[in-house]
Amino acid sequence: SVEPFSSDEVVESLHRSYGKPHTEVFKTFDLMPVASASVAQVHFATLPDDREVAVKILRPGIGETITKDVSLLRVLAVLVERFLPEGERLRPREGVEEFEKTIHDELDLVREAASMSAVRRNFAESPILYVPEPHWDWCTRDVMVMERIHAIPVNDLDAIREAGIDIPTLGRNGVEVFFTQVFRDGFFHADMHPGNIFVAYDGRYCGIDYGIMGTLSDADKNYLALNFIAFFRRDYRAVAQAHLDAGWIPPDTRVDDFEGAIRAVCEPIFDKPLREIYFGRVLMRLFEVSRRYRMDVQPQLVLLYKTLLQVEG
Repeated sequence: SVEPFSSDEVVESLHRSYGKPHTEVFKTFDLMPVASASVAQVHFATLPDDREVAVKILRPGIGETITKDVSLLRVLAVLVERFLPEGERLRPREGVEEFEKTIHDELDLVREAASMSAVRRNFAESPILYVPEPHWDWCTRDVMVMERIHAIPVNDLDAIREAGIDIPTLGRNGVEVFFTQVFRDGFFHADMHPGNIFVAYDGRYCGIDYGIMGTLSDADKNYLALNFIAFFRRDYRAVAQAHLDAGWIPPDTRVDDFEGAIRAVCEPIFDKPLREIYFGRVLMRLFEVSRRYRMDVQPQLVLLYKTLLQVEG
């Protein structure tokens, strides 16, 4: 819900990217945006061969704005690290570095098109996820052109039901899509808010906006897998041991003590039906435990935590 930039700026951006008027690049181009956000906005158009496309254009001057904002965040991070009792454990400077890398990646639309292409290839034969095709000949750093999809916004449940799509199946498929990206590919869409997720009329998910992607090393995937399996087996000793083995808690921590603290957080949730379990709340409780045991924050997992909360929503 950001005020769109003007048609004149749209025309100017397109001219700058292609070196000629947009009327010579596209057969038709709607100067009225269909979506406008903080970094870019989207317009519908058709290519000379009549293919329908969505055109994403970076907001003019957004790079300079972000550079100033990140500079402020760096100053705040130094102050947090220096003056808060838990400043070092929170690793704020590394958090800002991770954010800066993510946000600057989002400003390169060729990179976003490449990410979209990679996820499209990973799910090429998938019956549960469809990824639009980027049209490389029309992509530049400031403009990305992709296949236009005709689908229903994921939070329009009435329209989804009217299309005859089974909601429980859709819920299961959403979890499968996310965890397949995390554990099989180690490369996941990390901006899964409802504005970026649609449902095709054949029941498949359609994901757009691949500007923010998360990556996980084999070590991180292994750590997460061990923890998930141990949680659902209620094997809290294994959870505690995994943290110790990963070096995320101090080596002098008593495993049985840490195990008891994790049990106190997790045991109450397993007696509830899944629809009543709020993962975000559990995560906050686990953060409280991590503070008590001087567990370092892992900046590389921040995008994963954020996306887990969005998937839950």
